[in-house]
Amino acid sequence: MILAIDTSTQWMGLALYDGWQIIYEKIWRTSRRHTVELVPTVQTAMAETGLEIRSLKVVGIALGPGSFTSLRIGLAVAKGLALSQRIPVIGVPSLDITANGIPHSDKPLLAMLKAGRDRLAVQRYHPMEAVWAPEGEIFMATALELEETIITPTILAGEISQDDRRILERRWRNALVASPAENLRRPSILAQIAWRRLENGQVDDPASLAPIYLHTLGTPAE
Repeated sequence: MILAIDTSTQWMGLALYDGWQIIYEKIWRTSRRHTVELVPTVQTAMAETGLEIRSLKVVGIALGPGSFTSLRIGLAVAKGLALSQRIPVIGVPSLDITANGIPHSDKPLLAMLKAGRDRLAVQRYHPMEAVWAPEGEIFMATALELEETIITPTILAGEISQDDRRILERRWRNALVASPAENLRRPSILAQIAWRRLENGQVDDPASLAPIYLHTLGTPAE
C-alpha cells in the first residue's frame, strides 16, 4: 500500500494505491491551510478505507515546484511517516504528475502550475515510447512569454487560469489546451509513478530529499 501526498500548491491531493487499484483519492483546494488540513485528511483516508498506518509500505511525495511553505509541510509529513514506519519515501516532481495525467501523443507537451506574480512554472516534455519524458530544466515564464515560444502544435496542461488561457489560446493553431479534468493534478498519478519507481528500486533518502523551490528556476531564455 502506497500513500501519495501532494501539497505543491493550493490544490492538495491524497491517494492510497495497492498496486492494482486506487483505494482512495481526494483532491481539494485549500486557503493556505496545509498545516491543519493534511494530517487529519490522512487519518480520515485511513479510517474510511479500514486501513492502519502500519499497512503502508511506501510514501510518495510531490516535490514541487510550488509554494515554499506548502512543500515543506508535505515533505515533513512524508518523511515523518517514512522514518516512523521504517518505509521508503519516493519524491516525484509535481509537473511529472501533471504530464503523466495527459494521454500520450506525438506532439510536445508543456506542463505548468501557478507560481505567483502572474508567473508559471513550466516543464517541457516530449513523447518517448509510451511515456512523457522531461526535456531541459523547469523554467519560469508569464503567459505572454510562454505564448511566444509556442511555434508548433503543443499540448498545454496544468494550473492555467482563465486569463492565461485566453493569452495562450491566441496561438489557436498551436496551443492545444487540455480539458479541465486533464488539467487537474491527481495524486493517483503520483502514486502510480512512485510505485513504478519502487519496483525499479528507485527510492530516496529521507535525510537528503529536498523540494524544488521556485526561486531556483530560470526563465525560457536561460
